[in-house]
Amino acid sequence: MSSTIPIFLTGLCFLLLTPTCCSGSKIVVVPVDGSHWINMEVILRELHSRGHEITVLRSAKSWYIPSNSPIYTSINVTMLEDESDKNYYNKMLQDVMECRKSLTFMGSFCQRYLITSMLAKGHGILARAAATMLDDPVFMKKLQDAKFDLMLTDPGLTTGVLLGSYLKLPMVFNVRWINTGESHFTMAPSPVSYVPVPGSELQDQMDFLERTKNMLHYLYSLVEQHFIINPAYSDLLQRHFPPGTDLLSLDLEADIWLVRADFVFEFPRPTMPNVVYIGGFQCKKARPLPADLEAFMQSSGEHGVVFMSLGTFVSALPRDAMEAIAAAFAELPQKVVWKFMGEKPSSLGNNTLLVSWLPQNDILGHPKTRAFVAHGGTNGMYEAIYHGVPILGVPLLFDQFDNLHRLKVRGAARMVEAKSLTKEDVLEALKDILDNPSYRNNIQRLSQLHHDKPMSPMDTAIFWIEYVIRNKGAAHLQSAGFSLPWYSYFCLDVAVLIMAPIGAFVWASVLICRIICCRRFRRKIKAE
Repeated sequence: MSSTIPIFLTGLCFLLLTPTCCSGSKIVVVPVDGSHWINMEVILRELHSRGHEITVLRSAKSWYIPSNSPIYTSINVTMLEDESDKNYYNKMLQDVMECRKSLTFMGSFCQRYLITSMLAKGHGILARAAATMLDDPVFMKKLQDAKFDLMLTDPGLTTGVLLGSYLKLPMVFNVRWINTGESHFTMAPSPVSYVPVPGSELQDQMDFLERTKNMLHYLYSLVEQHFIINPAYSDLLQRHFPPGTDLLSLDLEADIWLVRADFVFEFPRPTMPNVVYIGGFQCKKARPLPADLEAFMQSSGEHGVVFMSLGTFVSALPRDAMEAIAAAFAELPQKVVWKFMGEKPSSLGNNTLLVSWLPQNDILGHPKTRAFVAHGGTNGMYEAIYHGVPILGVPLLFDQFDNLHRLKVRGAARMVEAKSLTKEDVLEALKDILDNPSYRNNIQRLSQLHHDKPMSPMDTAIFWIEYVIRNKGAAHLQSAGFSLPWYSYFCLDVAVLIMAPIGAFVWASVLICRIICCRRFRRKIKAE
């Protein structure tokens, strides 16, 4: 009897350690560089730990995606990224700040125009890069012979969408922004009466003028999609895809959309059955800090620490803005940890520590952290929600204005404008956040709601990726509305059918009335 116990335990361990039914699947990944790669790499590490074989297509000039990794093999391709493009974003920051000097209504459209100019250039580059791949029979045969089970891509760039569709692979999107705009506006009903259009800086409760602004932003996005983005791919799509294919139809082929959103952050809105929400999946419990940083945090005493970071794309604010922020920090009783690159501000106080790199998640999760000064990137916003840290926002580019506006509406953040930063503005806003308990109470309430889930966002993401692999797609979750022409989608043909006989009846009734009235009028004249 005793000899059978080790055998039983060995067998039990073997069963527990046996990979799942879709382990060992071959996944091809087309990511987006920058902060988007941070999200994608978290998922790839989890997939690798479950036995999946991963191949990543990356630019040879990638900023953050390494060519050698223990979790994947890489293939260098021509993408969008170039090292010099970092300066492009700094130039755009200056242009956005100029736009923000105009009235709020016109300022948002000025920003949209800047992004449109960037998209026009970027989609032209992407279309040429995709054509280089699709026109290369050796490269395409290499991908086909690899017999991948899944395309996992961030559709912020079009490369993965085009390749996945051409190779006829099941597709999963790791997405918030897609190549034609925000993910929901691409694939779900989006009534502009209460769903704010990205870039509008509105909330879900709008008055008449705000709904007018929202509608104008929506019409602008349609023009942008059909007259700026789609034409860049027309030649490529004609040569390699069935007639009538456009970029939007390829996007809608995705089986599952892993949307990096959570409705404690987003405003409630219609959605679709193949949308899975994984907002904050990259967040995790704070780990111990390096000894020197931990000592600095502890030296703050009861006042605690203010943490500032401006993300990955934009290296620094303009010089006068940084001086204003440093001067405001110097007057705080709190210690300050500032992720900073560039020339040290002359107004820097003794309470401020400048570092070129730090573990953001771990600092936000530290019990001494009292506030987060941030640019409003999605990753940072969800980490702040996860750890319950109130935010002072300094939005710079893209969706950062909308992101911070969402938390401001919920009473968990304040915003200051980079275009006109003064020491007084920063100091007043920081003291309000630090001294007014409502900000911390509101963000901790959001944190509580964010954590109250039956399944973690990461486990949810991995389940649905493996679900698509196991079932070779998820076509049963895709709406039939995707394949309808626009006039059928809005039932305009039905409206015409109904209105035609009504119109004919009204026309006939008016005609008969006119004839009767005319006859009576003639008889009356004859009688007189």
